[in-house]
Amino acid sequence: MSDNYRSREERRRAMNDNKPEGKSQGKPKKKKKGGLFRKIVAAVLLIGIIGLIAGVGTFFAMISDAPKVDDSVLKNSFSSKVYANDGKTVVKEIGAQKRTYVQYDEIPQVVKNAFIATEDVRFYKHHGVDFYRIGGALMANFKNGFGAEGGSTITQQVVKNSFLSPKKTVKRKVQEMWLAYQLERKYSKQQILEMYLNKIYFASGEVYGIERAAEKFYGVKSVKDLTLDEAAMLAGLPKAPTTYNPVTNPENATKRRNTVLNLMAKNGFITQAEADKAKQVDVQAHLAKQTESTSKYDVFIDQVIEEVKKKTDADPFSAGLEIYTTLDTNAQDYVDDVMNNKVVNFPNDKFQAGLVVVDNETGGIQAIGGGRNRVSGGLNFATNMRRQPGSTIKPILDYGPAIENLKWSTGQPIKDEEYHYSDGTPIRNFGRNYKGWVSAREALGRSLNIPALKAFQATGADKAKEFATGLGLKLDKEDGEAYSEAYSIGGFRTGVTPLQMAGAYSAFANEGMYNAPHTVTKVKFPDGTEIDLTPKSKRAMQDYTAFMMTDMMKSVVNESYGTARAVRTPGLEIAGKTGTSNFSAAEKQRYNIPDAGEKDVWFNGFTPNYTISVWTGYETAKDGYILSANETGMAKNIFKHVITHISEGKPKGSFKQPDSVVERSVEKPTGKDLKRPSGSTPSSLITKEYFVRGTAPTKVSQTFVKKEKEKEEKKEDKKEDKKEKKDNKDVKPKITASYSGGAISVNWSAANAASDTTFTVTMSSPNGSEQLASGAGAGGKTISNPAPGATYSFTVTTNTGESASSSVKVPDSSDQATEDDSTKPEDDGTTDDNQNEDNSNTDQNNGSDQGDDSSTQPDDNQNSNNGSNNGSNNGGNNSGNTDNNNNDSGNANDGNSGNNSNNGGTTTPPADNGGSDSGSQTPQTPATPSTPATPATPQQEPTTEN
Repeated sequence: MSDNYRSREERRRAMNDNKPEGKSQGKPKKKKKGGLFRKIVAAVLLIGIIGLIAGVGTFFAMISDAPKVDDSVLKNSFSSKVYANDGKTVVKEIGAQKRTYVQYDEIPQVVKNAFIATEDVRFYKHHGVDFYRIGGALMANFKNGFGAEGGSTITQQVVKNSFLSPKKTVKRKVQEMWLAYQLERKYSKQQILEMYLNKIYFASGEVYGIERAAEKFYGVKSVKDLTLDEAAMLAGLPKAPTTYNPVTNPENATKRRNTVLNLMAKNGFITQAEADKAKQVDVQAHLAKQTESTSKYDVFIDQVIEEVKKKTDADPFSAGLEIYTTLDTNAQDYVDDVMNNKVVNFPNDKFQAGLVVVDNETGGIQAIGGGRNRVSGGLNFATNMRRQPGSTIKPILDYGPAIENLKWSTGQPIKDEEYHYSDGTPIRNFGRNYKGWVSAREALGRSLNIPALKAFQATGADKAKEFATGLGLKLDKEDGEAYSEAYSIGGFRTGVTPLQMAGAYSAFANEGMYNAPHTVTKVKFPDGTEIDLTPKSKRAMQDYTAFMMTDMMKSVVNESYGTARAVRTPGLEIAGKTGTSNFSAAEKQRYNIPDAGEKDVWFNGFTPNYTISVWTGYETAKDGYILSANETGMAKNIFKHVITHISEGKPKGSFKQPDSVVERSVEKPTGKDLKRPSGSTPSSLITKEYFVRGTAPTKVSQTFVKKEKEKEEKKEDKKEDKKEKKDNKDVKPKITASYSGGAISVNWSAANAASDTTFTVTMSSPNGSEQLASGAGAGGKTISNPAPGATYSFTVTTNTGESASSSVKVPDSSDQATEDDSTKPEDDGTTDDNQNEDNSNTDQNNGSDQGDDSSTQPDDNQNSNNGSNNGSNNGGNNSGNTDNNNNDSGNANDGNSGNNSNNGGTTTPPADNGGSDSGSQTPQTPATPSTPATPATPQQEPTTEN
């Protein structure tokens, strides 16, 4: 039994042990190579076998309950039911009634090639599953993110749309691959392609199958009549029927069609020259006129179909689904009446409108107004049309982000002034004027552009964009936008839809929680599977931002400066924002549009329960422009009617102030900082504003405290000035001039002069004018050797503005002796303040007395040159005015009749009479001839106190 070894290794060892020793001596033993590698390979193979067995077991377990390949299901379709928001009312049953089945042989090769090049270029080479394509899709998804590229073949798409639910699970994918393999075993490639082309969905309005699509879009009687560019367009539609619809989105449609043509050329179905030629055809050149009118709820149902296909990959027209929606039939019926001219009067048939009604709490779309005079599959102005939002974007890109990130208050001061964008381009308000310092609330209410841009810049473009993105707006280049500062006032490149704006505004009403607007809540499949399609709520902003922005938008509606006062409705708390956009200069010139013509007019508004976004305008510039009051007010008019109707019989609710917000009284902005009002602040300049808790101002304004103090000081100064002026009026300067002994003697003084009263004396002579003296107190001066026969005039002026004048004529040399001899001390030409004689050389600025006297004269100007009769005239005039004319304290005997304070020939008429002083009179001495009177400078009329 010794030869019975347990292994080959033992036998080998035994043989070595029996070898002669001499042969093995001196040679080292060699170790066997590759032992470890073989062990690793063996382990891998073992794991692979185990994995294969497990995988096969799992595979069969997954396909064990896969549905059978049923011919009737493949060739027939099952209609789907659409339910209203009560979950019971079936509003429509959609299905195969608008399908035209076409046989494989009737489909032209150009159509087959277009779809194969686009959807499954290896269609004729695989057996239902293309592992090469799956590998390529995995690499694309790894590089560009999950979902970047799909790996399903045409066969798999037929299986998925016919037998399986749209749940994206591993089990469903395995079943799809298994059934695709089974389908390939049972049907030929031609039969499978025929099934695919007859089941595929092309557009809203139940456009289903290639024959129906050809008729709908190009008006051809048969699919055989399609051209290359038309076939390429239809082949590009199934990926996104709404996005690439050539009727409503020609720009996107053109790009998609050209992509298909490139794929056909790349894979050898056509030449590059043929592709380039087909690209030159306008994508709308051969489109048939859309004449099929829509039926009840079709606008809403179109949105339902799009959502179901996008979110589930199921085909509502053939999958036999039960679709539960958010449709409020009462609201939708009323919106349809509005669109059909039964509620408001539209200006003309081409004038268009689009609106969306959203439930604030859920985001569920209650009703859609897709446009007026719509046809099936036509442009939906509520969900597909993108237009510049105008100033309705300001809460989203400007003030909302500023409150959210900078904690601005509703009263944040912003200076509305001449301004420009960062690149130097000027920006202007609509009214081409500036308001100075305004609050953010007022700036939004007045829809001022400059404060909006400043708010955008204060927050920063990136933060503003982030805020808008959180509200469902897409501002990226791939979405056709070129984000810039112009967006702050609505200067978009392509624009937004009412659907997007309704969703964004509803978040303000919903305390900052954003719910994507949606029409479908859940879908039930024939096998009992249910999918919940309700979007999840997400916080788009803080509750303080939502409340404060809402309150600012209430001012747009309620304040006297607000632009949406027309939507005020009794019993409803409404907030919102208006917006307009203009035509380009090229459009104005081409279509002869006036400067005041507007392109788009919006109103986005909400109550605590509902949000409505309304757009109005014309489809194209050639159709018209908005100008009349009826047109410009139509968006607000529509909103008011719809919000009133859908709110009837329901709790109105109110916007609740969160704990994160406080209300404080502040002074209206006059600078960059807000301050609390003082006790001196006028009530008209005090306003209440909201603040994020902890940010309210604590400093009390001193503006009106200072102004009140300054006002009191000015009041006191005014009293002092009045008193001083009154005192100054009592200062009556007096000047006398007389000639004697070859010289002129001049003396000046003033009654009631204060110690600081100063005098300035000037003389006018044949040699010109000169200043004789200047200083405080009375005084005198002698002028020696005056020129014979010349007249010398003298004026004294006080620092209080009062003045008096006097003049004297020097006798000729022939009269010198007579004058000297005949003059006596008591009447030598000088005046003694205590004498009662008439002084012929004095003018004491007695305008006040003369003014009173003149009131008794028939003609004021008769008092100008009455020196010879002054004795009698003054005596008569002063007899009734003794108490009023005692202003000249220089005369001792003021009560003497005829000489009361006035000198015989020196009277000054009131300034407003235009009269002049009478001049000097010679003494009334018979031997002395009188000298001619020299008019003195007229004086300002003094005030007379009675």
